[in-house]
Amino acid sequence: MIYPMTAYEKLKKFINEDMRLAHIYQPVMIAELLSKGGESTVRNIAQAILDKDPSQIDYYSQIVKNMVGKVLTMNRGITTKKGDTYYLVGAEELKPEEREELIALCQQKIADYEQKRGDAIWEHRIRGRAPVSGSVRYEVLQRAGFRCELCGISADVKNIEVDHIDPKSLGGKDDISNFQALCYSCNANKRNTDDTDFRDVKQQYEHREIGCLFCEISANRIVDGNKLAYVIRDGFPVTPFHSLVIPKRHVADYFGLTQPEINAINQLLTKQKILLQKSDTTIAGFNIGMNCGETAGQTVFHCHIHLIPRRKGDVESPRGGVRHLIPGKGYYDAPDIDK
Repeated sequence: MIYPMTAYEKLKKFINEDMRLAHIYQPVMIAELLSKGGESTVRNIAQAILDKDPSQIDYYSQIVKNMVGKVLTMNRGITTKKGDTYYLVGAEELKPEEREELIALCQQKIADYEQKRGDAIWEHRIRGRAPVSGSVRYEVLQRAGFRCELCGISADVKNIEVDHIDPKSLGGKDDISNFQALCYSCNANKRNTDDTDFRDVKQQYEHREIGCLFCEISANRIVDGNKLAYVIRDGFPVTPFHSLVIPKRHVADYFGLTQPEINAINQLLTKQKILLQKSDTTIAGFNIGMNCGETAGQTVFHCHIHLIPRRKGDVESPRGGVRHLIPGKGYYDAPDIDK
């Protein structure tokens, strides 16, 4: 006779054999429920997860050392510090009832401040937005090479967060082109209190120039796009499937692009590269480039990036690539550093 598994056996089997982890959340939640006799609130489960998150500990460790600890120690003389430990001055002189009274006073200070300011005291952590989905987070981190895009530190060394370039609280969009990867330190230092009038930023992205070829492009020429840029096939292709990636905003050249626009353009370049190679297996390489200024050959003064597919044998000798922009400069006797 086969007996049904007991609750203990079922849980043990799930934890040992069936649990598939994308993070530590499942075992933390089960352990929290077990420790509370089988039931726990969302808040308590969230607290249990938070207690396991080193990025939060690191973040508030920086707050202690660089802000509150510095004020209480150096400015007020209420605490002293030795190594990584703080000491309350005169704590050994306090009677138990005096400690309790002082703790109650601190709790009252906290309650009064929370009553006065409300949720605003945590805006630097909340930032007025819902959590970024796992798939979007992964795409942003992958694009950044799993490094902070400001200081360059690796995700192996410091936790990397997904940040709105144009802050969400100031009108920034939940679009992949408006996300960047920042370590928690750079993200905290950036904050969301930039005094730029982001109504002007929004209007800036809507700017189009009357009479501009790319501002007035026919919709039937667009083969791909996102919120800030689009793709067309070049009207005078150098090679088959020669494409242009163009910001929707009227901006003269690459150096006038914002970071979200650069992200949007790079996303389309990568996407087109993959699509073109799937549709044409003869494509073996690409030239990517742009003309910035009349002297560099620019004729349409709306930024556009050329994506030019290359095929074996399309020129007699491809060595030198873009160096051939100036006749005779593509060939040289230096070591093979530009193959």
